[in-house]
Amino acid sequence: MPGKYSNHFYNKNHQPYANRLRNEGTKAEACLWKYVLRASKLKGYAFRRQRPVLQYIADFMCKELMLIIEVDGSIHDLEEVMRKDKERQKVLEEAGFTVLRFTNEEVLTNIQWVQSFLEDWITKKTAS
Repeated sequence: MPGKYSNHFYNKNHQPYANRLRNEGTKAEACLWKYVLRASKLKGYAFRRQRPVLQYIADFMCKELMLIIEVDGSIHDLEEVMRKDKERQKVLEEAGFTVLRFTNEEVLTNIQWVQSFLEDWITKKTAS
């Protein structure tokens, strides 16, 4: 794995797909990006949108925190998708990332809670 990836496991082969996902993002992803993560709004940390990481595309990734944020729609309630999500999370955590998941509904109906949760997580992570 180390020789194949660089820059925090960036996978340049997935960049065209990531670009497409960035342009076709969900409303919840757009809201989280615009109101919480964009322009280092979250405690000064820089996040990247639709970032190729290993063989996956992370919805949002912060290199400095080794943090991946996923925003899941209702399709993630399906058994097969949940199984794939669990495997994906395991691989990303083995690479050193923390994966935090929020539902579309949480982001769209309670973005202040999501922001507060992330701020608290960052405070705890950076205090240790």
